[in-house]
Amino acid sequence: MIGYFGPEGTFTHQALLSLDLHEDATAYPTVGATLDAVRSRTVRAGLVPIENSVEGGVSATLDNLARGKPLIIVAEVLLPVQFGLYVRPGTDLADIRRVITHPHAAAQVRQWLASQLPGAEVTENGSTAGAARTVADPDSGFDAAVCAPIAGGLYGLSAAASEIADNPDALTRFVLVSRPGPPPPKTGYDKTSLVTYLREDRSGALLEILEQFASRGVNLCRIESRPTKERLGSYCFTIDAEGLLSEARMAESLMGLHRICKRVDFLGSYPRADQVEPTVMKGFRESDYAKAAAWLRKLSV
Repeated sequence: MIGYFGPEGTFTHQALLSLDLHEDATAYPTVGATLDAVRSRTVRAGLVPIENSVEGGVSATLDNLARGKPLIIVAEVLLPVQFGLYVRPGTDLADIRRVITHPHAAAQVRQWLASQLPGAEVTENGSTAGAARTVADPDSGFDAAVCAPIAGGLYGLSAAASEIADNPDALTRFVLVSRPGPPPPKTGYDKTSLVTYLREDRSGALLEILEQFASRGVNLCRIESRPTKERLGSYCFTIDAEGLLSEARMAESLMGLHRICKRVDFLGSYPRADQVEPTVMKGFRESDYAKAAAWLRKLSV
């Protein structure tokens, strides 16, 4: 059984269908509920959004993975985001006064709404599909939902406007999360995710973290600071880096982080959805590490 951030018709639901897992799926109302279902063994794995090319990281997911009982990412999905403005049949664009949608969706259509519906009130909801379901109720008080076409059709709504995203090339990244276990086999286009906590707040502390990767030829795909929730000004760093845990350059980077950081949480090694292979410079390839290790062994004979 797979859990996903629902309800049915969300972009997460679309991403799940693209994985073709051939398993039953159940929707959960929040990211936290989805991940907790994985932790409690109610479901084998859970699919949640983690990053958007326009709005950046999804804080609900990043914070839950950083603070909750350990989980690991085993796969990811990249989904093009297509938004439409959906209404009950018979509603004209000029009749729309109140719009409901998810916060990330609202941010991605902000310019369109400002130009086409300047007087409309926009309310943020838990999900785009939930917004469509709300608008389907004539007594909801809302006239339109910003959502995916699949959600609009699912709840019997009509498109008042299509392809309204301010950035037509926007992508959302989703991750399939499971309980800790061995990482998937190496593909050659893998990445590793982790959370690092500074041992102390001082000049150069972040630089030392970055040097663990740079000195071993590991390129970062993403780095983002998140509050630890302990006190004002206390932050951790969520990081995606190119490479698999079993590769020498990545393993040595993680060991270096473990030495200098207060805490390091491993969030998984898994294949990149875009299948982009990293460019590994000479001196940092697996064969280079093997030759160096063989040379060192000879010195002790």
